[in-house]
Amino acid sequence: MSLSISIPFFFFFLASASSDSKTFIVQVQPDSKPSVFPTHKHWYESSLSSLSSDEPTPLIHTYNTVFHGFSAKLSPSQAQKLQSLPHILALIPEQVRRLHTTRSPEFLGLRSTDTAGLLKESDFGSDLVIGVIDTGVWPERQSFNDHDLGPVPSKWKGQCVAGENFPASSCNRKLIGARYFCGGYESTNGKMNQTTEFRSPRDTDGHGTHTASIAAGRYVFPASTLGYAKGVAAGMAPKARLAAYKVCWNAGCYDSDILAAFDAAVADGCDVVSLSVGGVVVPYYLDAIAIGAFGASDAGVFVSASAGNGGPGGLTVTNVAPWVTTVGAGTIDRDFPADVKLGNGRIIPGMSVYGGPGLPPGRMFPLVYAGSEGGDGYSSSLCLEGSLDKSLVKNKIVVCDRGINSRAAKGEVVKKAGGVGMILANGVFDGEGLVADCHVLPATAVAASTGDEIRKYITAAAKSKSPPTATILFKGTRIRVKPAPVVASFSARGPNPEAPEIVKPDVIAPGLNILAAWPDKVGPSGIPSDKRSTEFNILSGTSMACPHVSGLAALLKAAHPEWSPAAIRSALMTTAYTVDNRGETMLDESSGNTSTVMDFGAGHVHPQKAMDPGLIYDISSSDYVDFLCNSNYTTKNIQVVTRKLANCNGAKRAGHSGNLNYPSLSVVFQQYGKRKKSTHFIRMVTNVGDPKSVYHVTIRPPRGMSVTVQPEKLAFRRVGQKLNFLVRVQAREVKLSPGSSSMESGSIMWSDGKHTVTSPLVVTMQQPLV
Repeated sequence: MSLSISIPFFFFFLASASSDSKTFIVQVQPDSKPSVFPTHKHWYESSLSSLSSDEPTPLIHTYNTVFHGFSAKLSPSQAQKLQSLPHILALIPEQVRRLHTTRSPEFLGLRSTDTAGLLKESDFGSDLVIGVIDTGVWPERQSFNDHDLGPVPSKWKGQCVAGENFPASSCNRKLIGARYFCGGYESTNGKMNQTTEFRSPRDTDGHGTHTASIAAGRYVFPASTLGYAKGVAAGMAPKARLAAYKVCWNAGCYDSDILAAFDAAVADGCDVVSLSVGGVVVPYYLDAIAIGAFGASDAGVFVSASAGNGGPGGLTVTNVAPWVTTVGAGTIDRDFPADVKLGNGRIIPGMSVYGGPGLPPGRMFPLVYAGSEGGDGYSSSLCLEGSLDKSLVKNKIVVCDRGINSRAAKGEVVKKAGGVGMILANGVFDGEGLVADCHVLPATAVAASTGDEIRKYITAAAKSKSPPTATILFKGTRIRVKPAPVVASFSARGPNPEAPEIVKPDVIAPGLNILAAWPDKVGPSGIPSDKRSTEFNILSGTSMACPHVSGLAALLKAAHPEWSPAAIRSALMTTAYTVDNRGETMLDESSGNTSTVMDFGAGHVHPQKAMDPGLIYDISSSDYVDFLCNSNYTTKNIQVVTRKLANCNGAKRAGHSGNLNYPSLSVVFQQYGKRKKSTHFIRMVTNVGDPKSVYHVTIRPPRGMSVTVQPEKLAFRRVGQKLNFLVRVQAREVKLSPGSSSMESGSIMWSDGKHTVTSPLVVTMQQPLV
């Protein structure tokens, strides 16, 4: 899932051999606190001390905003004892998450000179606060300067928590809050090594600084990485305020710390929470991110999260709760060509942001594929540490396969072995998608198909009288690239593994080769030996796409303070586009074929149109409860997520879980019994456009399906008025082998001549195994 991050971020779960204790997040019935305890914290400590006669188990965190309870490290017998106490509602085992690792505002149509568009109408979002839950922040960056910003919004209750190398004065009127949470991390791994990371909000990785500046970085000129992508750097909401919540450390991002960050962000007064972190998909009541995000959404806070980097395979999307806006990654219309010229004259397209001295022009170098030259073929084909034979690669360009170690680390291995350059070849699962990296030697990335071509050339040339040679031609920055956007290879895909009736990802946003702020003391390649310094860096990942949407959400909230988080997501989804700059459906970078709803959700975000969507699909917390009831969650499990006792009696009136008032529609038909399948969806739209407006429906049915909408016309008399419509879908059985499925998509579009409100409609036919 971390395929696209330009920093090696390998996380291991370190269980101590001496004990099988593990961290649990414990939910407590808050109103059961006996009056003898002055605070909930005292009560929790007393509950823990009752578990053993030895020294008491320490609390890791207490939670009281998005969740009621605490976290602690417990042995199996302690966990069992605690679970039997009447005021304990649930024990949630902790997961470890990982990070989902500058033309994008302009590509999105957000220019600072744009006097009538989104940036002007929202005064650049200056009263809104975006909380970024990540690896911390490097506060001295120009992207976080507070020039021309007014006082900190009066609603703000957060703090600038001082720590190692991070005085309280590190915050300003731009970066108005900073906290760090390491209790869960240290509970599992022991005390952190303070020679490699700071016990403070300061970022020693780069990822958090990068994502924060994408969401809300100030205008900075000139900005570039090693001479590439020169121009103005700006975040999506350049005047929005930022708060950094550091939860990710050298061994990962621990659930108990993530939940503490959500708790603080909502209590502090954040309007938007941005989370470029994810893990395995589990039911919502076992998912600390889903639980924290529900509490945030319930408090009116918009939560955007990265879809993950496990693409291009299906069912890879993460952060799938319907109260979270899940963001996949697309390309922008800028790239960094670095082509390979082979000795036979063939030019192979590649991509790189190598910024050092290039290879001498006009000179060809011997070319070698490490995997075919003696030694341990597998390790050397991947250019793993210590796998290359210096005598075989010295003064040569080395072909390395992608996988296992980070892309930049492979270049360091080649450099240490005496190689002069590297060609990084995609594996079959990486497909044709190219990611630019700040390599430590002349290097470029090539696609899977052309990597095969280069290897074949090496084999053929080695047998002939002319040995294989090559060079790399670095061509700088190219803009106005077509086609764009393209769905990035690594971007995680649907269907949603937890609830197929909710299409995920929701939208895509720029996530490939994105320029943003970068800390000192971390080289642009992210490998320890890289001592180069740069104020900006180019990274790729759904990690980069998510903060684009977080910043846009802040702008929309600034322009429409009354909109709920669901209304903001609805505006982004129903106005998204699926057509690229050639006028055709967006392509899938991994295959070069046309992409689908499972790749891009509702489409690529379109900020200006989202500003005035015409109609919105709103969702309240009680609607989400009905959804959970209709998804067969027990009332106890629903209470873990929502903090309230659920009454599922009314949920049956909502029909089925697909009737959640979501801006996309999806149904899965199991193919047994009747040959004809049918279902219906009920949706309610709220008029946020013109008072007297009449919308007519256009139906594009999925292939082979019959779709009707009643009524076909919605006539609104006033702004804020809500009207319902019913969608019926009929499908015929299709021939499928046992256990397989087929997916067809269409759309339902409402238009009043000025606004177009589009919802994807997905129908999946599934053949049971028996």
